Amino acid sequence: MKDGELINMTRYDTPESRSVAKRKIIVDVADMKISTDINSVIMTHALGSCVGLAVYDMDAGIGGMIHFMLPLSSGDPEKARLNPYMFGDAGIPLLFRKMYKAGAKKENMRVVMAGGASVLRGVSSDIGSQNVTITRRLLWKNQIIIAAEDAGGSLPRTLFLDVENGKTWFTNNGKRFNL
Repeated sequence: MKDGELINMTRYDTPESRSVAKRKIIVDVADMKISTDINSVIMTHALGSCVGLAVYDMDAGIGGMIHFMLPLSSGDPEKARLNPYMFGDAGIPLLFRKMYKAGAKKENMRVVMAGGASVLRGVSSDIGSQNVTITRRLLWKNQIIIAAEDAGGSLPRTLFLDVENGKTWFTNNGKRFNL
């Protein structure tokens, strides 16, 4: 899938369900995007131990998403300087700052988290749980509540945010789960 390709969505807000095409905005690994385009869906793939955070302000019509790999930037300050979205402690605050700059307000935001899995069998790494922990700590410290999440486990996820209405969902193993 490429950024800008169309994704078919089913609309349920009319008496007759119909399919509409929406533009995909792809958030790569160690990346962040925001949008006000109601004809788009922000999405990120390969949320194994990585965490995806989707943020939406219904009043302002702004959606944003980050896909970060590691919890703390202190482990590699040079990489953090070059790409802060690789790290939760550096990238999450930037996502919120960009959302606020675009007109979002903290009190109107709905925040959803997915990822943080242990996907490598036989490897004793808890990066996924550390990513989930840093996300919760940062949001708690800033008095932001996570409205829904699917974190942990052993399966990777793909996270979606419809910018038209703020609906979020994830897929894994070909199944869709609403958040």
